[in-house]
This record gives sequence, C-alpha cells and structure tokens, in this order.
Amino acid sequence: MTPPTGIAALDTVDLTQYNGNFTSPFRETLLFGKLNYAIDPRSSAELSFNTRHETDVRDFGGGRALSTAANFRQDVSLGQFRYNRVMGGWLNEAKVDYSRFRRNPSPDIPGISSRLFHYPNQDARIGSDLSTQDFIQKRVGIRDDITYSSLQQHVFKGGVSVDFVSYDIQKLNNETPLFEYSQYVNPGSYTWTTDATGLPFNFRNPFLLQYATGAGLVSVKNTQVGAYLQDDWSPTSRLTLNLGLRWDYESNMLNSSYVTPQIVVDTLTRYNDSLPTPLDLSRYISSGGNRKPFYGAFQPRLGFSYALDDDNITTVFGGWGIYYDRSIFDFSVDEIQKISRPTYFVQFAHPDSTPTGNQVAWNDSYLTADTSVISGLARGSGQPEAFLLDNKMKPPKSTQFSLGVRRVLGSFVAQLSYQGQRGTDLFTYNWANFGLNASGGCCTSFNIGAHGFRNFIYSTNDGKTWYDALVFQLDRPYRRMGDGISWGGGLVYTYAQRSIAGVDNLNDISGSFPGAFPNTIGIKKHADNGGNDERHRLVANWITDVPYLFGIQFSGLLTLGSGARLDIGPPPRFGGKPDTTYFRGAFVPQQYNFFVLGGWAYRRMDVKLRKDFPPIGGTQVGISLDVFNVFNFQNLGCYDTGSGRANCVVSDPRRLQLGAEYNF
Repeated sequence: MTPPTGIAALDTVDLTQYNGNFTSPFRETLLFGKLNYAIDPRSSAELSFNTRHETDVRDFGGGRALSTAANFRQDVSLGQFRYNRVMGGWLNEAKVDYSRFRRNPSPDIPGISSRLFHYPNQDARIGSDLSTQDFIQKRVGIRDDITYSSLQQHVFKGGVSVDFVSYDIQKLNNETPLFEYSQYVNPGSYTWTTDATGLPFNFRNPFLLQYATGAGLVSVKNTQVGAYLQDDWSPTSRLTLNLGLRWDYESNMLNSSYVTPQIVVDTLTRYNDSLPTPLDLSRYISSGGNRKPFYGAFQPRLGFSYALDDDNITTVFGGWGIYYDRSIFDFSVDEIQKISRPTYFVQFAHPDSTPTGNQVAWNDSYLTADTSVISGLARGSGQPEAFLLDNKMKPPKSTQFSLGVRRVLGSFVAQLSYQGQRGTDLFTYNWANFGLNASGGCCTSFNIGAHGFRNFIYSTNDGKTWYDALVFQLDRPYRRMGDGISWGGGLVYTYAQRSIAGVDNLNDISGSFPGAFPNTIGIKKHADNGGNDERHRLVANWITDVPYLFGIQFSGLLTLGSGARLDIGPPPRFGGKPDTTYFRGAFVPQQYNFFVLGGWAYRRMDVKLRKDFPPIGGTQVGISLDVFNVFNFQNLGCYDTGSGRANCVVSDPRRLQLGAEYNF
C-alpha cells in the first residue's frame, strides 16, 4: 500500500503498517477408492467413492491487508455404482450416484469492521472479509445409456438421466460492516472522486456504510432431466457422420414457487408508469404459479469426419451444435435475499456540516459497535433494493461450430482447426428507476427511494458473446519402447478473439462504462474487457519414463498466455460512435519471458513424479508427488486500464501434493 502523505487523518491510520510478504496457505486431502467385479463374461459392476477436502486462505494482497483474507473451504464427496451388460449387439450402461458438494468461504480473521480507503491509483482495505457463505448441494442421479452396434454402417446410442437435487444455501453477504473513506466525495451520488471540486472529506470520517442484515437461508429442490439420441453413420469407409439430438429440462430453474413480496408488488403497481423504464408487471411479479419450466431446450448436434486417402493419413473434420446452460438458479437466490436480507447503504454527513436528508452524523464508536447497533443504523437510515426476475427467462444458449484438418506425420499427429461460438440469451441486470436522457446520456431517474426502495433492478436476456479461434495441435501418443525411453507429449497453440454485447455491469453506477448503466442493451458488440479476450495461449504436456531413476515416471503441464486485451475508455452505445477516448483492445498487460519465449502475461508449470512398485500378491502400490506452479510465477489480473495497475492475482502460488494409490 502506498497511500498519499500529508493528510492528517490518513496518516493516523498508517496503512503502510499492513505491508509485507505473507504466505497463502492451501491444504487439500483427497481419498479415492474403487472396486471392480466381473460378474460373468457379459456383465460387470463397479463401485467407487472419492472425497476431497480443501482449505484455501486467499484474496489478500495488492491493496488488501492480510486481515481481509477469506478462507475458502470446500468438501466434495461422490459415490457411484455402475453396471454394464452386453447382449449381442447391445450394450447397456447403467449408473446410480450420490454427490454432496459444500462451498463455505468465510473471513479468515472475523469480527473486524472493514475500512476501504479510496485514493488515486489504488484502493486500500483493512479489516475482515465481508461475507460468509455456506452452499450445500446434494444430488441423487440415475442414468442409463444403450448402444446398438450390430448394423454395418450405423452405431446407435441413446440415454436418459434424472437428477434429484436439493440446495441448502446460507448467503450472509456483507455481514462485515464496510466503511468507505476518500479525500473528495461527489455531493450528489456519494461516490468518491479525485476532483477537488467534490466535498473535501479528507479521510476524516467515512462517507458511506455498506451492511446487510436479516435471514440468509434458502432451501429448495430441483429435478433435472436429460435425454439424447445419436447415430454414428459411416456411409463409406472414409466418411463418418455423427447425428444427434439432446433435450434438457429443469423443474425449478427459476424457483417457480417464489411469491414477490406484497410491499414490492404494491410499490411497483403504484409507480410503474412513472419509472424511466416501465416494466411489464405480468413478467416481473411472481405469484408462485406463473413461472413455467422451459421445455424448449432441444439441442441438435452434427459432426463429420472424412479421410482424403485410404490410409487415413489426412482427415477433414467439423461439427455444429446447440447447447443450453444451467446457470440461472443462483440468481433466484439473490431475488429472495435482496428482500429477506437486504444490503443497506448509509450516507455519512461531511464532518463539518449538519446531516440533511438521509445523511447520518458520524460517530467513531461505529467502528467497534456490535452488530445490533450497526443493524439499527442501517435499517433506520438505509433502504433495500428489489431484484426482479423475468418470469419467462430463458437459459443461456450457445451455438458452436468447428472445421479442421488432421494429418499423421510419422509418430506425430498434427491438426489445424477453426473453432467458433455464438452465445445468446445471456442473463443481465438493468435498472428500472434510471434511464437515459433525450440525448442518450445518463441519466433520468425516479426517486423510488422516497417510497421505500433504493433501486428496482430487473433481469433480461440481452447478453451476447462471440468467440473465434484458430488452433494448432501437435501430439505424439505415449508409446512404451523396448530399450529406449518411453515418452509422449502434446502442444496446443490458440489464437483467439472474444467479443461481447449487452454485458452485465450491475455495479457501474458511476457511468464509467456508459450503456451498462442503466440498461445493458445499450452495449453494442465490442472486445470483452472482462478479462477473457486473450489472443495467444500455448499449452504443452509431456509424460516420460526415466529408466535410470528407479523407474520413476515424469510428466507435466505448461500453460502460457499473453493475457487479456482490455478496452480503454467507454465503448459505443445504442449504435452511436465511440467516444474519442475509447480504444478497442488497446490495453495489454505486462509481458514476461519464459526462458527464450517472450510475450507472456500468464505463466504456469505443473510437474508430477510417479513411482509404481512391483506387484505383490495381486496388489500394487503407487506413490506420486505433484508440484503446482513450480517456478512460483505471480500471475496478475483485475487491471486498471488507466494506471496499468493489477488489483488481484489470478493463480495460486507454488504448492505440493503427495498421493498414494493402492490397487488390489
């Protein structure tokens, strides 16, 4: 942290005392077991179980003190029973499984009010992490696949799966009071600014409190059904066609029994015509019976492979398909909690002025006050906001396609392909109580706060994505050699470009990304400045036996990335021309060398050593040592395109993992 000096209130805090080098502990325990049983020559059974427990202390560094770290705990357990039976040309594969997933991040050092200091080129935060979450998902799954292969030119396959899922969620977001400080504050919006024309708080007291209070529990069930049919058809010895159709269904994708609270219904009904963006209330008020499941998730898939010669030396291949994503349910949790556990914003008056309107006078005791005092302050001075989901929301849809050529070169296989993706119906949030003015600028507004709510935020399916990539791949399959060294490896290089439109940018109230506030439909197609538009990526893998080192096997994975290209300045909106300060994809993160290869913002190498001991009495033991991020590269992200400063680390530091495997 490098705060400005000469400001008495900020000097008293002494943010530099939090500087230093600290470890980021990661612990993982893995357990896996499997039993195979050959019932008879035509049938077999398999029973397996695996569990993983992790603790990961992270999310500190840069402008965040060690005390702000979160401890991400995860527990994942899966038990599975498989039964396979062959009957002539038929193969039946049945499976029953049970899984339990728990994600439980919480403050590593709880109980300290969080303080966020805004100053040019860096924010600094001290105190505890803000939230505790406990997400438990239990799933019982049944699946059956049937394959018929007795026909000369066709292999038919079909299957059905049913998953019974339950969610028990506790999201105590913003349970730690967050006090925000700045030298200057915009008097109208109560956001911080570097402009001296703002109110001169000079860090003497915070200008804003953010705090959530209330119940954070959600418990619901969901049933997921999937079915597919596929035909692998070979009309000639050189040509293979893959023809398939899949269908998916969820009984409770949008929490269909949810009833919009009456206070929200009454306020919306009374003031909807006055909102800058009036809503179709039949779509945004849920009665508990007007949200129907989505039945239209039909997904055709087509593929082909054609050999240009009889020996399959050169092959042309391609494919096309439609896919639907299951990613909406978590938004319905927010819909519930924004009312049952609202987040409040409390504005503190300037230290030399008398509070007006919703402002509150600052008292130093608030930093150490118990939660009942802070909760009373928040409820008495702040206002909740209502999140409204479209009752006719569709799941995100993706159309994917590819075309390529593959050629055998001795013991190697080389491949060059184009891969494309077009995503539609992406989930986005928008503001109903804000709108653009007649000139297309931000903003017109309706003071919904005078009627009990800070904001009305509604969902749409306006988001879109584009992805285009050229991929070169070179592989050498692993082969055991007689007297030589057995080895295999692969190399994949990708040149890609990703663009988005209608992007969700819920928190950009400042208008630094015009069009995302207040309505995301205003964002036209532009490079993805969310950190996903990476031009170059190189991935290499290898595995080799070391015969002169006690039979140890050495393998690894190397990943190099050029980093995401980011836009500088606001993109065009509503079909308008870009601002003169907008430069598409102009920001490139700092590049580093990996030995003789230059131009990489992301570097990581993982290696593994494995030793299998000779069998004894029908049993065999193997041990392995994994080293992740061998060179301990610090891969940075969350860039401020103005200053070029990184605000987060996007990969884990070096860590070790020791494992053992016992087969009998």
